[in-house]
Amino acid sequence: MPIATVNPANGETLRTFDALDADGIERRLAAADAAFRQYRTTGFAERARLLNRAADLLDEDQEDIARTMTLEMGKPLKASRAEAAKCAKAMRWYAANAEELLRDEHPAPADVKDSGASRAYVRYRPLGSVLAVMPWNFPLWQVVRFAAPALMAGNTGLLKHASNVPQTALYLGDLFHRAGFPAGCFQTLLVGSKAVEEILRDRRIAAATLTGSEPAGRAVAAVAGDEVKHTVLELGGSDPYLVLPSADVAKAARTAVTARVQNNGQSCIAAKRFIVHTEVYEEFAERFTVGMRDLTVGDPLEESTDIGPLASEQGRTDLEELVDDAVRQGAGVLCGGGRPEGLGGGLENGWFYAPTVLTGITPGMRIHREETFGPVATLYRAGSLDEAVELANDTPFGLSSNVWTRDPQESERCIRDLEAGGVFFNGMTASHPALPFGGVKRSGYGRELAGHGIREFCNATTVWFGPEPQ
Repeated sequence: MPIATVNPANGETLRTFDALDADGIERRLAAADAAFRQYRTTGFAERARLLNRAADLLDEDQEDIARTMTLEMGKPLKASRAEAAKCAKAMRWYAANAEELLRDEHPAPADVKDSGASRAYVRYRPLGSVLAVMPWNFPLWQVVRFAAPALMAGNTGLLKHASNVPQTALYLGDLFHRAGFPAGCFQTLLVGSKAVEEILRDRRIAAATLTGSEPAGRAVAAVAGDEVKHTVLELGGSDPYLVLPSADVAKAARTAVTARVQNNGQSCIAAKRFIVHTEVYEEFAERFTVGMRDLTVGDPLEESTDIGPLASEQGRTDLEELVDDAVRQGAGVLCGGGRPEGLGGGLENGWFYAPTVLTGITPGMRIHREETFGPVATLYRAGSLDEAVELANDTPFGLSSNVWTRDPQESERCIRDLEAGGVFFNGMTASHPALPFGGVKRSGYGRELAGHGIREFCNATTVWFGPEPQ
């Protein structure tokens, strides 16, 4: 894939960029390594000052960077603004909380004595330069949720962003530079995916984090494993959305629409499989379908637009193939099912897909097993809680899950049995700086955000002092 900004609303190439050559990569690796040796000795107060300054600058830049994100990957402008605001909030949260999250841990005095020590504790120390391989769907947020904790822990960062969001990638490197972080603390690498292996194998890279597809995760994990380097992987998701008889069905249906089409449906944690108890199935299906059908598809720069184009032509082709395969095998189409008609204003060449609801999904259909990255929902009928949980877990992924119920016993059952990194009740999955985020099964491993995320790229160092002289 060329490194270029291509407006997905009309297919127009806006800017192209040359990839870094070997000398350019080497200079950035050397700068990151040199920066780490000094930056790791700074105190939390200084790191917080710098990160708060970056948050202030991001707030000032919100309108410009929001427009850049929308032009690069097609999300509605209002969603881009919200993403920028969320990033600034996360920066401030880590600036305020990092010192406490990484405070020395002291075991019980009896355990210290039993170990033969006069005193002992655990100290969290930074690892070094961390390589971040990031996707295009949340081009600011995916990076900031790695960068904010990594920088506050004393690490340095190297960003290999997706090739279709180069201007957002360059903005991030400039943002941390303008905030006053020492040269080399955070740098953007404009390189293609083929350059990742050599960079990851470099001795100056201590660890890596990747958000993206399962194949990309496998590739990075294989190289990191060969080099014995720590990784965090946040991969795909096919999140279930369970609606049980005690649910507020009207609210569940309204929320389901947002949960499915957030970010034009291109979100790992978007609800994708809607598993509804037979007692409330008909009401939910009708309300949900009406809500999906009423969404406004159009120019993402217009304030009235709910759904913009998919980020790439290949992404739309992949989605079309999943839907067409299901329909050929007997799936029903309650709404959508193809490209929207009647889009004018130069949008005819954009990569749009209509909000779609499919029913009658069977295990032999590709869409039952594969992730749908776009505004397509699959609707399942479940005769019992047991069947709903079984359907929810019948996926290779395990990122998050949503459950609508007012029954405490049903809640506890879902907490116990749903195979996912999160269980969200009576609402939609969302990420927040104070809550760990990540998955199980083929959705990856490790955690981002909260204390779990900042400690992923730290050396948990045991400090032990022998008995005091008598």
